[in-house]
Amino acid sequence: MSRAALRQLLVLGGGGVLGLVLLLNLLGWASSLTNNGAAPLPAVDFASRTITTSIRDEPPNLDSTRMKDQYSIMIADHVLEGLLRYGPSGDLQPGVAERWDVRTTGATFWLRADARWSDGKPVTAHDFVFAWRTAVDPKTASPYAFILYPVKNGEAINRGQRPVEDLGVRAVGDRVLEVEFENPIAFFDKLVASQTYLPVREDFYRSRNGRYAADADDLLYNGPFKITRWVHGASLRMEKNPTYWDRGRVWLNVIDIAYITRDAVARLNLFQDGRVVDVDYLPGEALDGILRHRWPLHRYNDGSIWFLELNFRPGHVTTNYHFRRALQLANDPAELVYKVLKTPSYTVAESLFPSFLKGEHGLFRQEYPPPPVKTDVAAARAELELAKRDLGVTELPPLVLLVDDQEPAISYSEYTQEYLRRTLGLDVRIDRQNFKQRLAKQEEGDFDITLFGWSADYDDLLSFADLFASWNANNNGAYKNPQLDAQVRIAQQSLDPHVRFAAFAEIQRILIEDAVIIMSYERGVMYVQDARLKGVGRRSIGASTDYVYAYLTEGR
Repeated sequence: MSRAALRQLLVLGGGGVLGLVLLLNLLGWASSLTNNGAAPLPAVDFASRTITTSIRDEPPNLDSTRMKDQYSIMIADHVLEGLLRYGPSGDLQPGVAERWDVRTTGATFWLRADARWSDGKPVTAHDFVFAWRTAVDPKTASPYAFILYPVKNGEAINRGQRPVEDLGVRAVGDRVLEVEFENPIAFFDKLVASQTYLPVREDFYRSRNGRYAADADDLLYNGPFKITRWVHGASLRMEKNPTYWDRGRVWLNVIDIAYITRDAVARLNLFQDGRVVDVDYLPGEALDGILRHRWPLHRYNDGSIWFLELNFRPGHVTTNYHFRRALQLANDPAELVYKVLKTPSYTVAESLFPSFLKGEHGLFRQEYPPPPVKTDVAAARAELELAKRDLGVTELPPLVLLVDDQEPAISYSEYTQEYLRRTLGLDVRIDRQNFKQRLAKQEEGDFDITLFGWSADYDDLLSFADLFASWNANNNGAYKNPQLDAQVRIAQQSLDPHVRFAAFAEIQRILIEDAVIIMSYERGVMYVQDARLKGVGRRSIGASTDYVYAYLTEGR
């Protein structure tokens, strides 16, 4: 480790004992962080057109029929391709489909002749039929099966009421895909760019004997890159796919994710030493060190909204309206954002719908302001007494707060634990889990309260609006409200923009007035990036970081 790196650690740690602790922790960490024993990699290599970078978490699931998290989606964006994909400017562009026609009753996609899998075989319409049927099959238990409900019979199949063969999609030969809609839909072209609509080739899928997408050799690729090395929990290497139809537009030959860690100090040290080309999701405490080095600091909104999700299953105190209302009134997101997390790119969340989403004529939240919720501890305590009366108790049981085992979840959970003890006298037990296990426990409903984040899978408000529909598998708290479900149906089926946005406004009202979630923050991402790296897509819809069209320049 360089002397400059040691100095930087002390700056980031604030010097003194804290800086020394950070230094000793990182020295122990760095002894094992050497690219699996190989010599340290440079951040950029012009000769081989290689960039070396890092990510915070291991992608838990690269099976497109079952994936749900941001890191799996980010990797999938590079190694797989659907009918449409996002271009350099975030606009929808042709993918496997060279042209398409979307009507009120259905859609037709014409597939390009030169679309190939990484083994050289053509990508066909049959691959989409198999993938969509697999995702909607109740045996798959896909958390995103609902996203296929706009396809004819999709919901009935997923509920076990029809066979998968009744799904309204069919291959007309190898290169024409016909889709029949359940109801008219205004945004189907946006849906097919999301991960659940990606193709899967049946013969390869079945040949893996239940291990499809478990390792690099267990996945077949049709995107710009393919995975050539995957050391779980440590690194993942993607190389340019020689069979990709549009490989001429792809400048990079290698994207080497050589380090997987949430340790922001360690990742910044790697950046300083020229071993990674960028570092994202920087915490507020890293700001002083970045400014001292005069590194250009960038920011973008990754599209995610964060909140406390409550459990509505029987036996949980969070089913009681007065208790939820007490939590809502005691909540002080401004204190959390500005005094605890202290990350300049974060802003206070006021609604499930992030502030950047567009409405009928301007921004949705400006056209349809959410009902205001003001912090009122006295009113919260009064609601808590009403909850105890309803529940017939004088003392409430301890609450389990499920969170990740890394920052900012650690600071968030400790603040929430102390804040609820101080304001409402509640006993909150923190359940910290690694990223993959936290997702699993959320799916199982193993919590009272959990810190949850959601971002758009496609460019429409419905990507947020249906999250708490009773049929949505990502509705971890199992909230059920027929009024909300009815508004979601309107937003799904109406072709009238005014009717749709009015439905979204009603969903927003229900979620706030029924205290379904406790709002926290909108996440903006601070990052540093080597000035020689250009063309990286960082966006709010789909994969948050996209290196597909990135390239290197000689000058800084």
